Amino acid sequence: MPTFLIYTLGCKVNQYESQYVREGLERLGFQEARAGEKVDIGVVNTCTVTAESDLKSRKIIRHLARQHPEAKLVVMGCYASRAPQDLANLPGVVQLIRDKAELPEWLRQLGLADPPQGISSFGPRHRAFVKVQDGCQQRCRYCIVPLVRPMLRSRFPQEVLEEIQRLVWAGYREIVLTGIHLGHYGLDLPAPRPSLTDLVKEILELPGSFRVRLSSLEAMEIRPELLRLLSAQADRFCPHLHLPLQSGSNSILDRMGRPYRLEDFLKICDQIRFWLDSPALTTDILIGFPGETEEDFQATCRAVEQVGFSKIHIFPFSPRPGTPAAQMPDRPPVGVVRCRCEQMRHIAQRLRRQYMESLLGRTVQVLVEEVLDTTDKEDLSLPLSTPLKGEYSTIPCGHFTSGSLCKIRLNSHTTQNSSGSCSGKSYWPQNAAPNNVSVLRGTSERYVPVYFLGSPSWIGQLLVLQPQGVFEPEQDRFALWAGAIAENPCRV
Repeated sequence: MPTFLIYTLGCKVNQYESQYVREGLERLGFQEARAGEKVDIGVVNTCTVTAESDLKSRKIIRHLARQHPEAKLVVMGCYASRAPQDLANLPGVVQLIRDKAELPEWLRQLGLADPPQGISSFGPRHRAFVKVQDGCQQRCRYCIVPLVRPMLRSRFPQEVLEEIQRLVWAGYREIVLTGIHLGHYGLDLPAPRPSLTDLVKEILELPGSFRVRLSSLEAMEIRPELLRLLSAQADRFCPHLHLPLQSGSNSILDRMGRPYRLEDFLKICDQIRFWLDSPALTTDILIGFPGETEEDFQATCRAVEQVGFSKIHIFPFSPRPGTPAAQMPDRPPVGVVRCRCEQMRHIAQRLRRQYMESLLGRTVQVLVEEVLDTTDKEDLSLPLSTPLKGEYSTIPCGHFTSGSLCKIRLNSHTTQNSSGSCSGKSYWPQNAAPNNVSVLRGTSERYVPVYFLGSPSWIGQLLVLQPQGVFEPEQDRFALWAGAIAENPCRV
């Protein structure tokens, strides 16, 4: 049986498109290669947002060519669109796909008469990304994306609804709507053009137990009707919005070509908090843009403090060939940029903790993604870097002594680090003998100690975590004991 490997860099849209290729190759009879197996086709889905992304893409291609010299390498993604000749000259590369719209035709060339209309699964995960839109025409002066994905392409609502229904039937309990410029969904469709709000409304009306999350949105494109809808459907929507701020200085925003002023951005954040209950607001901050002064940077620090972001993605400015910013003078020195990034990281960590602490004692909904494989008592207080996806572990209760910390990864905007003991009777169901503890492992960056008893059938399900008691915080640990009540008989 022929085999393939897929390497994916970059955004959620790239991850979706890699899954589309995976399903197409599987329809052709290919099988994903396991470690040590011969590879017939290697697909590298590249990113070119930063110079580091370019470097990683080239390294992966060269690595794949060395490890599998017999493989035919196919390179796709934004780097392939921006600099195809650079990649065509790398070892093993036999084909470049410069436009993702060409993927169905490429599969036809391989012999697949009927390419997929979308995806039907998303690997071993329990949350799935669904691409509903492609292309960006905003033309921010630092961004290469409008040059490599310039064509607006929105999927028809019925196609999206059918895909989501397939994923829900397949067991996925969180659907993440994603696009290159998600807020421009529908602008290229024939009249009457559906908006993103129209699409979300139809999705929320689909049957099944699942919730919806939106990926990155421009703040100025968040309409009151969308917020009203999300507020009315709070049990089915993840109250998390990613709003790229980039800078808190109006002069830098103007130089960047961003379509708002800081005061407009702050008003949108206030509106979101009015409609949504304790929303997690996350953002992107670009540091070291040409002309950025210390005063501009301090304005950005004040802005992120005022919003209170729960997470900040920090990017040092990377000049992209072909963008106006690449030719702009007055770039801050590298050492200054590095220092500002470090200052912003400290602020981001403090704001993240502040947001988590604001949720202590609250009932939250989480998606249990994977199993935590922890058998060493000494490791219980440390984050585990290599998840064993889908594994299920049982740990003797004696491993959990008073004050120990067990980190369980759950996908939620509202989970926290916590400390606790399993010695108290009130933390366990009546008549349950807590001699062993079942522990999960997953992929989120947020942790909560939840000691499950019984069958792991709740993995991949939406659970409701309820605080059952509060401990005094120990140093940097959060004082929450979380219990779980699910749609099944599992209890903590």
